[in-house]
Amino acid sequence: MARLVAFVLVVAILAVLCRGNSALSTKYYSKTCPKAEQAVADAVKQATANDKTVPAALLRMHFHDCFIRGCDGSVLLRTIGNNTAEKDGPPNISLHAFYVIDNAKEAIEAICPGVVSCADILALAARDAVALSGGPTWEVPKGRKDGRISRAADTRLLPAPTFNFSQLKQSFSQRGLSTKDLVALSGGHTLGFSHCSSFQNRIHNFDARSDVDPALNPNFAASLRKACPAHNKVRSAGATLDSTTAVFDNSYYKLLLRGRSVFSSDQALLSSSRARRLVSEFAASGEAFNEAFVKSMIKMSSLNGGQEVRLDCKVVR
Repeated sequence: MARLVAFVLVVAILAVLCRGNSALSTKYYSKTCPKAEQAVADAVKQATANDKTVPAALLRMHFHDCFIRGCDGSVLLRTIGNNTAEKDGPPNISLHAFYVIDNAKEAIEAICPGVVSCADILALAARDAVALSGGPTWEVPKGRKDGRISRAADTRLLPAPTFNFSQLKQSFSQRGLSTKDLVALSGGHTLGFSHCSSFQNRIHNFDARSDVDPALNPNFAASLRKACPAHNKVRSAGATLDSTTAVFDNSYYKLLLRGRSVFSSDQALLSSSRARRLVSEFAASGEAFNEAFVKSMIKMSSLNGGQEVRLDCKVVR
Protein backbone atom coordinates (compact mmCIF):
# COMPACT_ATOMS: atom_id res chain seq x y z
CA MET A 1 0.00 0.00 0.00
CA ALA A 2 2.82 2.39 0.91
CA ARG A 3 4.47 1.72 -2.46
CA LEU A 4 1.20 2.41 -4.26
CA VAL A 5 0.78 5.75 -2.47
CA ALA A 6 4.38 6.70 -3.28
CA PHE A 7 3.82 5.77 -6.94
CA VAL A 8 0.66 7.86 -7.14
CA LEU A 9 2.48 10.86 -5.67
CA VAL A 10 5.35 10.48 -8.14
CA VAL A 11 2.81 10.38 -10.98
CA ALA A 12 1.31 13.61 -9.62
CA ILE A 13 4.76 15.22 -9.59
CA LEU A 14 5.35 14.14 -13.19
CA ALA A 15 1.99 15.61 -14.17
CA VAL A 16 3.12 18.94 -12.73
CA LEU A 17 6.32 18.69 -14.77
CA CYS A 18 4.40 17.96 -17.92
CA ARG A 19 2.41 21.15 -17.48
CA GLY A 20 5.70 23.03 -17.59
CA ASN A 21 6.36 26.54 -16.35
CA SER A 22 4.60 28.50 -19.13
CA ALA A 23 2.44 30.32 -16.59
CA LEU A 24 5.44 31.73 -14.73
CA SER A 25 6.97 35.09 -15.57
CA THR A 26 9.55 37.38 -13.98
CA LYS A 27 7.09 40.25 -14.58
CA TYR A 28 4.03 38.44 -13.22
CA TYR A 29 3.29 41.07 -10.55
CA SER A 30 4.67 44.11 -12.37
CA LYS A 31 1.19 45.65 -12.63
CA THR A 32 -0.81 43.89 -9.92
CA CYS A 33 1.73 44.16 -7.07
CA PRO A 34 4.97 45.89 -8.10
CA LYS A 35 6.18 46.25 -4.49
CA ALA A 36 5.84 42.57 -3.62
CA GLU A 37 9.50 41.65 -4.07
CA GLN A 38 10.67 44.55 -1.93
CA ALA A 39 8.26 43.54 0.84
CA VAL A 40 9.73 40.02 0.85
CA ALA A 41 13.30 41.33 0.77
CA ASP A 42 12.59 43.62 3.72
CA ALA A 43 11.12 40.75 5.76
CA VAL A 44 14.11 38.50 5.07
CA LYS A 45 16.63 41.24 5.82
CA GLN A 46 14.97 42.20 9.09
CA ALA A 47 14.74 38.60 10.29
CA THR A 48 18.35 37.86 9.33
CA ALA A 49 19.58 40.88 11.26
CA ASN A 50 18.14 39.25 14.40
CA ASP A 51 18.93 35.61 13.57
CA LYS A 52 21.81 34.54 11.30
CA THR A 53 20.27 31.08 10.81
CA VAL A 54 17.30 32.49 8.87
CA PRO A 55 18.83 32.32 5.35
CA ALA A 56 19.70 28.63 5.68
CA ALA A 57 16.24 27.93 7.08
CA LEU A 58 14.45 29.67 4.21
CA LEU A 59 16.53 27.96 1.53
CA ARG A 60 15.90 24.54 3.06
CA MET A 61 12.19 25.31 3.51
CA HIS A 62 11.83 26.17 -0.18
CA PHE A 63 13.63 22.99 -1.22
CA HIS A 64 11.43 20.84 1.01
CA ASP A 65 8.33 22.54 -0.33
CA CYS A 66 9.22 21.97 -3.99
CA PHE A 67 10.13 18.30 -3.60
CA ILE A 68 6.68 17.13 -2.51
CA ARG A 69 4.11 18.43 -5.03
CA GLY A 70 6.06 21.19 -6.64
CA CYS A 71 6.50 24.62 -5.11
CA ASP A 72 2.97 25.17 -3.83
CA GLY A 73 3.52 26.47 -0.30
CA SER A 74 2.20 23.24 1.23
CA VAL A 75 5.11 23.14 3.68
CA LEU A 76 3.74 26.34 5.23
CA LEU A 77 0.38 24.85 6.21
CA ARG A 78 -0.15 23.93 9.84
CA THR A 79 -1.57 20.72 11.25
CA ILE A 80 -5.34 20.90 11.68
CA GLY A 81 -7.60 18.24 13.17
CA ASN A 82 -6.65 14.71 12.19
CA ASN A 83 -4.41 15.80 9.34
CA THR A 84 -0.74 16.12 10.26
CA ALA A 85 0.84 18.64 7.88
CA GLU A 86 4.19 18.42 6.07
CA LYS A 87 5.90 20.78 8.49
CA ASP A 88 5.33 18.22 11.25
CA GLY A 89 6.70 15.27 9.27
CA PRO A 90 10.00 13.79 10.56
CA PRO A 91 12.31 15.43 7.97
CA ASN A 92 10.70 18.83 8.60
CA ILE A 93 10.63 18.95 12.39
CA SER A 94 13.77 21.11 12.41
CA LEU A 95 12.45 23.61 9.85
CA HIS A 96 12.03 27.09 11.28
CA ALA A 97 11.63 30.77 10.36
CA PHE A 98 8.07 30.31 9.09
CA TYR A 99 7.32 33.66 10.69
CA VAL A 100 9.41 35.36 8.00
CA ILE A 101 6.99 34.18 5.31
CA ASP A 102 4.03 35.18 7.48
CA ASN A 103 5.49 38.67 7.98
CA ALA A 104 6.10 39.11 4.26
CA LYS A 105 2.60 37.89 3.45
CA GLU A 106 1.06 40.29 5.95
CA ALA A 107 2.98 43.22 4.44
CA ILE A 108 1.96 42.25 0.92
CA GLU A 109 -1.70 41.71 1.82
CA ALA A 110 -1.76 45.26 3.16
CA ILE A 111 -0.87 46.66 -0.26
CA CYS A 112 -2.10 43.99 -2.71
CA PRO A 113 -4.77 41.83 -1.07
CA GLY A 114 -5.35 38.38 -2.56
CA VAL A 115 -2.77 38.74 -5.34
CA VAL A 116 0.57 37.18 -4.32
CA SER A 117 0.78 33.48 -3.49
CA CYS A 118 2.60 32.10 -0.47
CA ALA A 119 4.51 29.80 -2.84
CA ASP A 120 5.89 32.84 -4.69
CA ILE A 121 6.78 34.54 -1.42
CA LEU A 122 8.77 31.48 -0.34
CA ALA A 123 10.58 31.30 -3.70
CA LEU A 124 11.49 34.98 -3.44
CA ALA A 125 12.57 34.61 0.18
CA ALA A 126 14.91 31.73 -0.73
CA ARG A 127 16.50 33.88 -3.45
CA ASP A 128 16.89 36.80 -1.04
CA ALA A 129 18.35 34.49 1.61
CA VAL A 130 21.10 33.37 -0.78
CA ALA A 131 21.87 36.92 -1.94
CA LEU A 132 21.92 38.26 1.61
CA SER A 133 24.47 35.56 2.51
CA GLY A 134 26.89 36.71 -0.16
CA GLY A 135 25.65 34.42 -2.91
CA PRO A 136 24.23 35.21 -6.35
CA THR A 137 20.89 36.82 -7.06
CA TRP A 138 18.51 36.17 -9.93
CA GLU A 139 15.15 37.06 -11.43
CA VAL A 140 12.57 34.70 -9.94
CA PRO A 141 9.83 33.55 -12.35
CA LYS A 142 6.53 34.13 -10.54
CA GLY A 143 2.92 33.07 -10.82
CA ARG A 144 2.90 29.95 -8.65
CA LYS A 145 -0.35 28.99 -6.99
CA ASP A 146 -0.79 27.63 -3.48
CA GLY A 147 -1.83 24.04 -2.87
CA ARG A 148 -4.52 22.76 -0.54
CA ILE A 149 -2.93 19.45 0.43
CA SER A 150 -0.22 19.00 3.06
CA ARG A 151 0.43 15.56 4.56
CA ALA A 152 3.29 14.60 6.86
CA ALA A 153 3.36 11.10 5.37
CA ASP A 154 4.44 12.54 2.02
CA THR A 155 7.70 13.87 3.46
CA ARG A 156 9.13 10.36 3.20
CA LEU A 157 9.70 11.19 -0.47
CA LEU A 158 12.22 13.92 0.39
CA PRO A 159 15.81 12.91 -0.39
CA ALA A 160 17.36 11.79 2.89
CA PRO A 161 20.85 12.66 4.22
CA THR A 162 21.57 8.91 4.25
CA PHE A 163 20.82 8.41 0.52
CA ASN A 164 23.37 6.85 -1.81
CA PHE A 165 23.95 8.27 -5.29
CA SER A 166 21.43 6.01 -7.04
CA GLN A 167 18.72 7.06 -4.62
CA LEU A 168 19.61 10.74 -5.01
CA LYS A 169 19.66 10.53 -8.79
CA GLN A 170 16.28 8.79 -8.87
CA SER A 171 14.74 11.33 -6.49
CA PHE A 172 15.95 14.27 -8.56
CA SER A 173 15.18 12.74 -11.95
CA GLN A 174 11.57 12.12 -10.91
CA ARG A 175 11.30 15.88 -10.63
CA GLY A 176 12.95 16.56 -13.97
CA LEU A 177 16.29 17.47 -12.41
CA SER A 178 19.62 16.28 -13.81
CA THR A 179 22.86 15.13 -12.20
CA LYS A 180 24.20 18.66 -12.63
CA ASP A 181 21.12 20.02 -10.84
CA LEU A 182 21.69 17.50 -8.04
CA VAL A 183 25.31 18.53 -7.53
CA ALA A 184 24.57 22.25 -7.83
CA LEU A 185 21.62 22.20 -5.44
CA SER A 186 23.61 20.12 -2.94
CA GLY A 187 25.82 23.20 -2.72
CA GLY A 188 23.03 24.77 -0.69
CA HIS A 189 24.63 22.86 2.18
CA THR A 190 27.11 25.71 2.31
CA LEU A 191 24.54 27.30 4.61
CA GLY A 192 23.23 25.75 7.78
CA PHE A 193 23.52 23.30 10.61
CA SER A 194 22.59 19.65 11.07
CA HIS A 195 21.50 17.80 14.18
CA CYS A 196 23.38 14.63 15.10
CA SER A 197 20.60 12.29 13.97
CA SER A 198 21.20 13.17 10.33
CA PHE A 199 24.82 11.99 10.27
CA GLN A 200 25.01 9.59 13.23
CA ASN A 201 25.28 6.71 10.75
CA ARG A 202 28.71 7.95 9.63
CA ILE A 203 30.37 8.30 13.02
CA HIS A 204 29.01 5.39 15.08
CA ASN A 205 28.60 1.74 14.00
CA PHE A 206 29.22 2.59 10.37
CA ASP A 207 29.57 -1.05 9.29
CA ALA A 208 30.90 -4.40 10.48
CA ARG A 209 34.50 -3.36 9.82
CA SER A 210 34.58 0.24 10.98
CA ASP A 211 32.88 2.36 13.61
CA VAL A 212 33.47 5.47 11.49
CA ASP A 213 33.00 6.03 7.76
CA PRO A 214 36.56 5.63 6.40
CA ALA A 215 35.81 8.33 3.80
CA LEU A 216 35.77 10.90 6.59
CA ASN A 217 38.92 12.84 7.42
CA PRO A 218 40.03 11.37 10.80
CA ASN A 219 40.32 14.73 12.55
CA PHE A 220 36.95 15.83 11.18
CA ALA A 221 35.38 12.53 12.25
CA ALA A 222 36.79 13.01 15.74
CA SER A 223 35.23 16.48 15.96
CA LEU A 224 31.85 15.09 14.87
CA ARG A 225 32.06 12.29 17.42
CA LYS A 226 32.90 14.79 20.13
CA ALA A 227 29.88 16.92 19.22
CA CYS A 228 27.66 13.84 18.89
CA PRO A 229 28.65 11.02 21.26
CA ALA A 230 27.07 7.61 20.71
CA HIS A 231 24.31 8.08 23.26
CA ASN A 232 23.84 11.79 22.82
CA LYS A 233 20.67 13.15 24.45
CA VAL A 234 21.20 16.84 23.72
CA ARG A 235 18.63 17.69 21.05
CA SER A 236 20.43 20.85 19.96
CA ALA A 237 23.76 19.06 19.39
CA GLY A 238 25.12 18.82 15.88
CA ALA A 239 27.53 20.37 13.40
CA THR A 240 27.65 23.14 10.82
CA LEU A 241 27.48 21.95 7.21
CA ASP A 242 30.67 23.72 6.17
CA SER A 243 33.33 26.02 7.58
CA THR A 244 31.56 29.23 6.46
CA THR A 245 28.09 28.32 7.61
CA ALA A 246 26.56 31.80 7.25
CA VAL A 247 28.27 32.62 3.94
CA PHE A 248 27.08 31.31 0.59
CA ASP A 249 30.22 30.18 -1.24
CA ASN A 250 31.81 27.08 -2.78
CA SER A 251 33.62 25.89 0.35
CA TYR A 252 31.17 22.98 0.64
CA TYR A 253 32.75 21.38 -2.44
CA LYS A 254 36.30 22.03 -1.30
CA LEU A 255 35.58 20.37 2.05
CA LEU A 256 33.79 17.46 0.37
CA LEU A 257 36.92 16.64 -1.64
CA ARG A 258 38.93 16.68 1.61
CA GLY A 259 36.70 14.19 3.43
CA ARG A 260 34.98 16.87 5.48
CA SER A 261 31.37 16.49 4.38
CA VAL A 262 28.68 15.88 6.98
CA PHE A 263 26.05 13.73 5.27
CA SER A 264 26.30 10.37 3.53
CA SER A 265 24.41 12.01 0.66
CA ASP A 266 27.24 14.54 0.33
CA GLN A 267 29.88 11.83 0.19
CA ALA A 268 27.72 9.95 -2.32
CA LEU A 269 28.38 12.64 -4.93
CA LEU A 270 31.95 11.39 -5.18
CA SER A 271 30.83 7.87 -6.08
CA SER A 272 29.71 8.97 -9.55
CA SER A 273 32.38 10.01 -12.07
CA ARG A 274 30.06 12.63 -13.60
CA ALA A 275 29.08 14.08 -10.22
CA ARG A 276 32.66 14.00 -8.96
CA ARG A 277 33.83 16.03 -11.98
CA LEU A 278 31.16 18.61 -11.21
CA VAL A 279 32.17 18.73 -7.54
CA SER A 280 35.77 19.39 -8.62
CA GLU A 281 34.63 22.05 -11.10
CA PHE A 282 32.56 23.88 -8.48
CA ALA A 283 35.34 23.56 -5.89
CA ALA A 284 37.75 25.22 -8.33
CA SER A 285 35.40 28.02 -9.39
CA GLY A 286 32.88 29.85 -7.25
CA GLU A 287 31.63 31.54 -10.41
CA ALA A 288 30.86 28.19 -12.07
CA PHE A 289 29.01 27.07 -8.95
CA ASN A 290 26.97 30.26 -8.69
CA GLU A 291 25.95 30.05 -12.34
CA ALA A 292 24.91 26.41 -12.06
CA PHE A 293 23.12 26.97 -8.76
CA VAL A 294 21.01 29.81 -10.18
CA LYS A 295 19.99 27.76 -13.21
CA SER A 296 19.09 24.76 -11.06
CA MET A 297 17.16 26.85 -8.55
CA ILE A 298 15.06 28.40 -11.31
CA LYS A 299 14.46 24.97 -12.79
CA MET A 300 13.49 23.39 -9.45
CA SER A 301 11.38 26.30 -8.25
CA SER A 302 9.40 26.40 -11.49
CA LEU A 303 7.63 23.16 -10.56
CA ASN A 304 4.17 24.10 -9.29
CA GLY A 305 1.00 22.16 -8.64
CA GLY A 306 -1.08 24.70 -6.72
CA GLN A 307 -4.57 26.01 -7.49
CA GLU A 308 -5.17 29.25 -5.60
CA VAL A 309 -3.72 32.28 -3.81
CA ARG A 310 -3.93 31.65 -0.09
CA LEU A 311 -4.83 34.65 2.07
CA ASP A 312 -3.10 33.14 5.10
CA CYS A 313 -0.02 30.99 4.44
CA LYS A 314 -0.76 28.79 7.46
CA VAL A 315 -4.31 27.67 6.63
CA VAL A 316 -6.63 26.79 3.75
CA ARG A 317 -9.99 28.54 3.90
